[in-house]
Amino acid sequence: MTEDHDVSAWVYLLWCRADDSLYTGWTNDLDRRLRAHHAGTASRYTRSRQPVELALA
Repeated sequence: MTEDHDVSAWVYLLWCRADDSLYTGWTNDLDRRLRAHHAGTASRYTRSRQPVELALA
């Protein structure tokens, strides 16, 4: 999913397929945060707009 880069933070863009909206976030651990979004535990915004897909990081 992601290449192993030495970065201190990630900015990412998710495509919320339910309503075709975009969500922008940032994290220090992109893989963990994406798992949380897919599980519906990362944010109320993406929880109500599942499924979500990584558009850009």
